[in-house]
Amino acid sequence: MNTCQVCELHAESTFKIEGMDCHEEVAVIERRLHRLAGLEALHADVMGQRLRIKYDAARLSTASIAEAVAQTGMRAWVEHEEPAIVTASAASRQRLVLLSGVAFTAALLLQQVSAAPRLQWLLFATAVVSGGTFTVRRALVAVRSGVLDINVLMVIAVCGAILLGEWSEAASVVFLFALAQLLEARAMDRARGAIGALMDLAPAEAMVRRAGVERRLSVDQVEVGDLVLVGPGEKIPLDGRVAAGDSYVNQAPITGESLPVEKRAGDDVYAGTINGRGALDVQVTRLRGESALARIIHLVEDAQSQRAPTQTFIDRFARIYTPIVLTAAVMVALLPPLLVGGDWAVWFYRSLVLLVIACPCALVISTPVSIVSALAAAARKGVLVKGGAALERLAAVRCVAFDKTGTLTRGRLQVVDVAGVGGADAAEVLRVAASLESRSEHPVGRAIVAHAFERGVVPFAVEGFHALPGLGAEARHGDDRIVAGSHRLFEERHLCSPAMETAFAAISARGCSAVMVAAGGTGIGIIGVADETRESGREAIDLLRKQGIRHVVLLTGDHEPAARALAESCHLDGFRAGLLPEDKVTAVRELRDRYGSVAMIGDGVNDAPALAAADVGIAMGVAGTDAALEPADVALMADELLKIPYAVRLSRAASRNIRANIAFSVVLKSVFLVMAVTGTATLWMAVAADMGASLIVIANALRLLRE
Repeated sequence: MNTCQVCELHAESTFKIEGMDCHEEVAVIERRLHRLAGLEALHADVMGQRLRIKYDAARLSTASIAEAVAQTGMRAWVEHEEPAIVTASAASRQRLVLLSGVAFTAALLLQQVSAAPRLQWLLFATAVVSGGTFTVRRALVAVRSGVLDINVLMVIAVCGAILLGEWSEAASVVFLFALAQLLEARAMDRARGAIGALMDLAPAEAMVRRAGVERRLSVDQVEVGDLVLVGPGEKIPLDGRVAAGDSYVNQAPITGESLPVEKRAGDDVYAGTINGRGALDVQVTRLRGESALARIIHLVEDAQSQRAPTQTFIDRFARIYTPIVLTAAVMVALLPPLLVGGDWAVWFYRSLVLLVIACPCALVISTPVSIVSALAAAARKGVLVKGGAALERLAAVRCVAFDKTGTLTRGRLQVVDVAGVGGADAAEVLRVAASLESRSEHPVGRAIVAHAFERGVVPFAVEGFHALPGLGAEARHGDDRIVAGSHRLFEERHLCSPAMETAFAAISARGCSAVMVAAGGTGIGIIGVADETRESGREAIDLLRKQGIRHVVLLTGDHEPAARALAESCHLDGFRAGLLPEDKVTAVRELRDRYGSVAMIGDGVNDAPALAAADVGIAMGVAGTDAALEPADVALMADELLKIPYAVRLSRAASRNIRANIAFSVVLKSVFLVMAVTGTATLWMAVAADMGASLIVIANALRLLRE
């Protein structure tokens, strides 16, 4: 067998798992699947209800995996495929819980009036049987798998209460546990729905024009190059480029931008964004699975399965905690009666209460549900955070380093000053320069021509245009030779008069690139060109400081005057200019040593080394790019600087939320451990506290969706 044939035997599939809502259920699935021959590795994602499995395709099939999961009482199917069998388990489970609640309530009412004791017993028994059916089924699967999960502990507690003749206690435990699990499953579904809502942003069909014929097709049938017609108010079905039409498009679902963006022929548009009042003909550039929206969904789904350090620690703690409490329960049942002559029934009951408290569900779920809620909230605002670890690192950032071009500036040159020399006025200098640069394709030349157009300055025709690479350009106008270029060029041509030198120094001091202009062998003026600064830069930096960022610095390869001017205008704490990519990496490390955790913000491609070196790399404006998504821990879909303080604020809110959830869970468990031993807690109180804690933790985490 050759190498290629061997490789083909190794497969990887992702399954959706219905009913996997807790890490204890993961343990049951893992125990069952590890018995399968050909299984190589598996990774469970509780929040996403997904199981990623690597296996030997020659020895194991997806059908065998799904069948093994079904033996645990859960249901599995390959992701992105419809499940083969539709069950009514959720509806029947709700009916059983409702029956349990009605029977339990009726029995309590009869108990209050001391009437019909046999009917009371029958109603309590009905509540136990109907409410406990699902729990008993899960408990049997867990026992067969060698796992002591919450279902097993609850069955033991209920059986113990029945042995003691406490039918009302047994019924209350069963009903409260079944109700809490039902509510918890719904709360978890809401957290998952925040991610799932992203998938519904793009329409399922598109109006396509092929060979002059218009017809509506499924987006899966649309091909690259097809022309899609998007009417006013419709969602754009696929990524593409506007071929015809003019409209404003609401890009908030993808980029989080608050205002609609004007789109004309040649502009890119994204699936899931909403067209305004105009009609657009869009030529498709990416298929459904490759669109910006698909990449967002993939990244968020991937991110929610990445474990944060806190989550890993809690999982390890839970594995130690449960056996300790189980051992304590056995000791509480046996030691007091044996050593001090305690009442067996009393101490047995207290041990049952301890068994209920042994489940660490609230503690284990405290971190992942907070992280998923934060990731979903961020994604809806156009901020992609790559997992819980990146979210925790972002919350710990104390120093922020910005790149200049394309980050704090737009990467778009503009004329900021025109100075005439020797009697020439600004309009004359601009006209001469624009006439020459109208023949140039250089970005500086285009900026000068655009500025002249805005000012109503009409250029004249020139002849004999000649570009001087790295220096400037020259041409003739009548008998005069006109020149525009750098200070070096003018020194070589002996065109620098004292007045020109003075004007050059003044413009350079402002951080501008100086374009010197001469006509007829005489310098007539200087034009200052600079990268356009983002208006929100200073506001974003001020917000970062309010959130506890200690130091904000600029790292740029640009020259020092430009860096200094930008640092002063944005109120930065410092700057480092003239940096090569490797110099930025060194600067990031030095900042970490001095200030602590560092976030580096850049365009995601040119700044890849610095982004990778930082504790958190943040890439801006990556909606239409693939490479920019790779090096960053956080990706901003739009070029909006205000998304950065939002991301920091959200990460810190998530960190506070996680700490609050953990503290609440630990304190509540500790209190009830003491109450169980001292006899002040009952079984129903322990169930209410345990499952109530899980619901409170989930509800607290869901608040992050509103951030």
